[in-house]
Amino acid sequence: MTTGVDADVFEQLVATVERFVRERLIPAEKRLEEEDEVPPEIVAEMKEMGLFGLSTPEAFGGIGLSASQEAVLVEALCYASLSFRSLIGTNVGIGAQGIVMDGTPEQRDQWLPGIASGDIITSFALTEPDNGSDAGGIRTKAVADGGDYLISGTKRYITNAVRADVFTVFARTAPDKPGADGVTAFIVPADTPGITVAKPDRKLGQRGTKTSDVIFDQVRVPASAILGGPERLGMGFKTAMKVLDRGRIHISAMAVGQGQRILDIATDYALDRTQFGKPIGEHQLVQGMLADCQAELHAGRALARATAATFDKEGSAILEASCSKYFCTEMVGRLADRALQIHGGAGYMAEYDIERLWRDVRLLRIYEGTSQIQQLIIARRTLAARKR
Repeated sequence: MTTGVDADVFEQLVATVERFVRERLIPAEKRLEEEDEVPPEIVAEMKEMGLFGLSTPEAFGGIGLSASQEAVLVEALCYASLSFRSLIGTNVGIGAQGIVMDGTPEQRDQWLPGIASGDIITSFALTEPDNGSDAGGIRTKAVADGGDYLISGTKRYITNAVRADVFTVFARTAPDKPGADGVTAFIVPADTPGITVAKPDRKLGQRGTKTSDVIFDQVRVPASAILGGPERLGMGFKTAMKVLDRGRIHISAMAVGQGQRILDIATDYALDRTQFGKPIGEHQLVQGMLADCQAELHAGRALARATAATFDKEGSAILEASCSKYFCTEMVGRLADRALQIHGGAGYMAEYDIERLWRDVRLLRIYEGTSQIQQLIIARRTLAARKR
């Protein structure tokens, strides 16, 4: 069972983050959108607050939050633009958790203190041009060469690649084994010869976040670079699935945080905007949209926190995490759409925050397992449970 940090310490941390969001992040959102970059002073403050090490164990210099505490804190942080969270997201989640969960003692000692401080930025290189949802179809190869491996292949949409100091790279070490079998995870420093990081992608939303292609051309790494050591050769896919399990809880909390911001903006607009001689919030059809938003937001928050509690208790929550990720990310999409509708023509205009939030939350239904992948996981596990 994972307990996390002391309750009083955690309460103070949440209050600090809420103040940081209100006083520093929200006022910087327009600058972030215009410059497509997180302001450097914000980066420095996030490091000073320890936000890069939220989920790294205290023994390695992190804060060591439980999944339940992480869900609450991420919800608070994601009341502001999701682009701020993206900066720390790989260090808190998929880019570091593989090392936390399956790394050797030497790998943890080498990488986790820098990850926790934010001095080392991690990146999770799983997705490929032809393999996104089909992670088992990885084509990147790692060919044994003496005591080393030579990694070749292209990864796509890799978050924080241009900022990365180290990649967790998934490559096929046993080409004769189909699907997920034979995929190995490697810890690869970003300055290793043979790595090329392409220019950042242009995206619909979440400006200030950075995703890029990463090309590996005969990148030589020692066997000690295998995540978990040589004995975990061919077990990289299992590591990826464990990492994504907790990551889906994290994304659920992100959706809830953005959902609260969206509902607050829509409610304020409904109180201020008048039509037919009274605030539009007094019109029943607008009230209906607000009520639907409030009810779904409550359901999403309860589901995300219950799933995090299950993860802390049992160390796994595969079905629950997929249910939570699926519901919460679809939920916030519906909230954003209703909120934009409540704004009418104003909601379509760039000077209103709701247009940006509507674009930003669209990505949540795609990365770390699309809604359709979550449906497959949920259905298969539901059917399997009834066959027993």
